[in-house]
Amino acid sequence: MSDSNVIKLAQPGAFTDSLTEILRSGARALLTQAVEAEVAEFLAKHTDLKTETGQQRVVRHGHLPEREIMTGIGPVAVRQPRVRDREATEGARIRYSPSILPRYARRSQSLEVLIPILYLKGISTGDFEEALAALVGKGAPGLSASTIARLKEVWTEEHAHWQKRDLSAKRYVYCWADGIHLEARLEEQAQCILVIIGATPEGKKELVGFTDGVRESSQSWRDLLLDLKRRGLTTAPQIAVATPALAKAGGALGFWKALGEVWPTTREQRCWVHKTANILNKLPKSLHTKAKRALQEIWMAETKKDAVAALEAFVETYQIKYERAADCLTKDRDALLAFYDFPAEHWKHLRTTNPIVKAPSRPSGTAPSGQKAAYRTRRRLPWSSSLSKARRKIGAASTAITSCQN
Repeated sequence: MSDSNVIKLAQPGAFTDSLTEILRSGARALLTQAVEAEVAEFLAKHTDLKTETGQQRVVRHGHLPEREIMTGIGPVAVRQPRVRDREATEGARIRYSPSILPRYARRSQSLEVLIPILYLKGISTGDFEEALAALVGKGAPGLSASTIARLKEVWTEEHAHWQKRDLSAKRYVYCWADGIHLEARLEEQAQCILVIIGATPEGKKELVGFTDGVRESSQSWRDLLLDLKRRGLTTAPQIAVATPALAKAGGALGFWKALGEVWPTTREQRCWVHKTANILNKLPKSLHTKAKRALQEIWMAETKKDAVAALEAFVETYQIKYERAADCLTKDRDALLAFYDFPAEHWKHLRTTNPIVKAPSRPSGTAPSGQKAAYRTRRRLPWSSSLSKARRKIGAASTAITSCQN
């Protein structure tokens, strides 16, 4: 019996997991089947091609050397089939370009997304191997500090290209704006990432623009909006959703001032989630539950008339004793109820800046890979299906929404 009470903890990559090994073995078998099926489909498309001697022109030609693909469950070894064109001529060679296992792929897309997330979370380039060893096992090749540094250079180039893309063919009926504070890799000053998301007439949310700046600075927002306008986004959205004024910012969020200067016709909608938090901060905690329920009756009302009645009831209840809370609500009255002037099926999207805060899904080619992990914003809104049906009925061709990088 040992007298020591010191417990040795397993180090990253120093333990074996039978379940993970089974999953990895199954993944290898499935991946092998998939790449074999893909090459078989490619050969089937060229079965009609024959050589001068009557033989099959496009045939299998063994396998490439085995290589390991780093995945979310660790490295998976696989061999890619080769294809040969027996009568290849200059400029007319039939080439096989696999989509499942691209020629130079070394990591799965899920791992490609994980790398920038870890970087944004503050993992230094020298600690990536250890961090990923704990997640995917000790066999994590190709993820050294120099590899991460090269990836950062690629992200920077992609970002520069994306920031210059042409927006003249784009139109957004709604937009959301907010400032997102990341956990690392920012200056010591109070800076954040300024984000604008737009909804197309077809009902898709897309990342429109982002830059680093000061959330409460109208100049930072003005620079971003003017940059979008200069690159062709001349049609102003019908309504913009953003956070209310912040007391610590002197009572004015910079976005609203910049919006009025760049897109003066765009209506303003304050985020109800942020406004509720601002109002509750001016009430004692004992009243939070009751007050929150009363505020919900405003923005959850079935009609604008009912919302106005609920708002007046809230003011009447709290005005005398908690004047600051009532004034916080009434000063943005019109901007808080603006969403009621739009289709009812859109209300739940226009009441808050949740499209930015929750970041529901990936923008699929609308942003550089280094930023996709941070801003996954594209998804269909409820009017997209009904709009498509209407367009089919009148025989209009729906417009394909493509990103500048596709």
